[in-house]
Amino acid sequence: MSVQHNHWRDRSVLVTGATGFLGGWLVKELLARHAKVVALVRDGAPGSLFQAERLADRVDVVRGALSDRDLLRRAMCEYDVETVFHLGAQALVGVARADPIGTLEANVAGTWNLLEAARQSSIREVVVASSDKAYGISSTLPYAETHPMDGRYPYDVSKSCADLICRMYAETYGVQVCMTRCGNLFGGGDLNFSRTIPGVIRATQRGERFVIRSDGRYVRDFIYVQDAVLGYLMLAEAMAIDRTLRGNAFNFSLEVRFTVLELVKLVLTMMGRRDLSPIVQNIATDEIREQYMVADKARHLLGWLPRFTMEEGLRETIAWYANEREGTRATPVPHPIPLH
Repeated sequence: MSVQHNHWRDRSVLVTGATGFLGGWLVKELLARHAKVVALVRDGAPGSLFQAERLADRVDVVRGALSDRDLLRRAMCEYDVETVFHLGAQALVGVARADPIGTLEANVAGTWNLLEAARQSSIREVVVASSDKAYGISSTLPYAETHPMDGRYPYDVSKSCADLICRMYAETYGVQVCMTRCGNLFGGGDLNFSRTIPGVIRATQRGERFVIRSDGRYVRDFIYVQDAVLGYLMLAEAMAIDRTLRGNAFNFSLEVRFTVLELVKLVLTMMGRRDLSPIVQNIATDEIREQYMVADKARHLLGWLPRFTMEEGLRETIAWYANEREGTRATPVPHPIPLH
């Protein structure tokens, strides 16, 4: 199955988390495909793609939070929403450790509020952003979609719970909901500099040594943001054709893995600053040491394939932050992402 651009023309689509990193890229792509986008916005998110590229001027903005179920239901009904992309969440592991209750309220209660509103509004498709961290610690890697939800730390548990709630709404109430579990997203516009890739790029731009909080041997896999966007769109389109997909989860990943130290050295090499060797603190706690996935299901059932290698994605990402630093921020994508 390939992305059909006409599928989105004049389609009313609600995006929660529209001001976030992935949300901004998804909204841009939906607009390029002539969808009618409704964005749930809680905060202004200064510096985000959504604000900097004035996406609010091109979408219908609903001000509010995921805690307001009546608002969600009203927005879905008043704008005749057909498809929902639920990206709104507290997405930082460190914040989750410091504020577990707030994280559970945002990620778990926010998900059931969204799905309950969708159930009452007869939404056609809901795609919920889960995470590879929903799998928790496993002695059997790589993760496949058949692995159990086994989170143990605050952020991981919030995603495990949200995933199970999605399955409950699919199985019990017939809500057309599927879940995405992505590797670590990267790309231009990520302003969470506690994450490795934007963090090391910013430190290197400043001529500083990047600080690795772990021992540098934690293993992760990755996916460039535009490939994730393509996966979301292809999944929603497949759901519109095959209603039996409800309750399914799909992994999206480059299926390559790096230790944190390997990744930092790769970015330093690409930026020509191998002299800025990182500082390894080895103080990280409550994080899974090894996480990586297979994406066979997305390839076989959706026809999804990543278009960017790790190096190509990093090259695009480094260029974005270079333009940002020089005050020549990348312009909005004028045309849809090309097909494979």
